[in-house]
Amino acid sequence: MQRINPASDAALSQFETAFQMAEAVMGFVPNSMKVMARRPKLLAGFMGLSSALLGPDSNLPGDLRQMIAHVTSKAAGCNYCQAHTSEQAERKGTSTAKIDALWNYETSDLFSEAERAALSLAQAAGAVPNAATDAHFEALKRHYSEDQIVEIVGVISLFGFLNRWNDTLATTLEDSPLAFAEAHLKSQGWEVGNHGE
Repeated sequence: MQRINPASDAALSQFETAFQMAEAVMGFVPNSMKVMARRPKLLAGFMGLSSALLGPDSNLPGDLRQMIAHVTSKAAGCNYCQAHTSEQAERKGTSTAKIDALWNYETSDLFSEAERAALSLAQAAGAVPNAATDAHFEALKRHYSEDQIVEIVGVISLFGFLNRWNDTLATTLEDSPLAFAEAHLKSQGWEVGNHGE
């Protein structure tokens, strides 16, 4: 059960444009954003950072960004974000077979060496304590520019914030990502946990 209620309708109304953009991209307005709206500057800052990392100006493909976010969230144990990122990966063109194999990225033929390098860093950096090493960056530099690596680390860090935010607040998972996770992640041990109503 969600530990903090969303902002009042009056507070939410000032973010109508941002919520419409989120709904256009994701198919729904995340409950996490509705709680952030209690502190309007927090939500505005979050939207700016999210747009910089996940928006159309990114140097990385949208499906890769979502896979990085998913592996980061799985390493951190955030079921809310795992549900979101798996569904968004599909929306960005990742096949459900690839989503089903995400946690086996190291051995699955569905992943390129470049994807493996990015997902390996996501897994290491999403863990607590952080397990990123110089070897991760050496592997990344074989496939990505330094600007792209900054974006990879940015996505990992954004979801580090979201993992803590949503697990701490027990944010209620929305219907669409819940249904997707139950269909595609449950066989891998995923459960809604404290993100159910």
